[in-house]
Amino acid sequence: MSKISNGGTNRRSVLIGGLAGAAAVAMPAILRAQDKSLKVGVYGGYFKDSFDKHIFPEFTKATGIGVEAVAEPTGEAWLVQLQQAAKAGQAPADVSMMSQVAMLKGQATDLWAPLDMSKLPNTSNLVERFINKYPDGRVAGIGAVSWYITLVSNTKIFPEAPASWAVLWDPANKDKLGLLALVSNSFLLEVTAKTYFGGTKALDTEEGILKALAKLAELKPNVRLWYRDEAQFEQALKSGEIPMGQYYHDVTGLAAADGHPVRSTFPKEGGILDSGCWAVSSASKKTAEAHEFINYMSQPAIQALMSRKVGTSPTVKRELTDLTDAEFGAVSSAIDPIVPRYDLYQSKSDWLNQKWTELIVG
Repeated sequence: MSKISNGGTNRRSVLIGGLAGAAAVAMPAILRAQDKSLKVGVYGGYFKDSFDKHIFPEFTKATGIGVEAVAEPTGEAWLVQLQQAAKAGQAPADVSMMSQVAMLKGQATDLWAPLDMSKLPNTSNLVERFINKYPDGRVAGIGAVSWYITLVSNTKIFPEAPASWAVLWDPANKDKLGLLALVSNSFLLEVTAKTYFGGTKALDTEEGILKALAKLAELKPNVRLWYRDEAQFEQALKSGEIPMGQYYHDVTGLAAADGHPVRSTFPKEGGILDSGCWAVSSASKKTAEAHEFINYMSQPAIQALMSRKVGTSPTVKRELTDLTDAEFGAVSSAIDPIVPRYDLYQSKSDWLNQKWTELIVG
């Protein structure tokens, strides 16, 4: 989820464009309940509207805690705002949905209040990868939502679904691909490592990263568009102008449901699983309410509700939800996913961006 730290925000801008104005209906910003309230930062547009309509009212009904939803700005701006406000002892939001790289950057300044797991019994439902920890083991964040980037194709141009990410390298696909433009939001290094080098551990060293970059450079003749504007690629995919590439699974599914000749495929190597965390500002005075919120959101029933109403993939174990196979398939997959190496985009950000420009998109 990140142009360095905000892949999730970009992913939400996809939904804004991909759902053709579904955000037109504004919801009340504040749901008041007695004298207990909580400010919650979430990605804007359709995503926030869906939470305002389907999720936050249920939380208020169950707990008596009102929610004031705050639309997070794009890029690293929200992280910076939270950091600057915390220095002044203020919290623009008590709880925020943050990308994984933003979580790491916030850890560097102790921005996130450590969470008390004894007050979060429902987090035992989560898949372990969705519990974000400080290096010393303190829990910094809890998986809020996840989503997939998959291999997408136009069914008129490609009647049969591709089976592997390796199809991106096929010479037959010269000038046919649309791929995300940044090293830190495309996760193509991880795709290359999983497809050709045995997994993402191949990226543990700079030598391994350079090998993956060299292999990735081999597909450059096949790329028609390195895209930053998700809507531009979506339109080109629908029309067949750019008939294959990487895109968001749920948005592609919505387009297919609307009758467009597109499909989303989970390759045998897995789709790219990106996610966002609930994190509590160290400056928040509402830690009790924040824990109640995070615990509530970690229920399988609420995760299933978000899958149905927001289009996100559950962060809890699938078998604990009541999602049907069709509902689960609309947002997720049982195939072992490609999990981004967020640590690299924190520790080697400048070097990776430089090499990406030199070898891939330059």
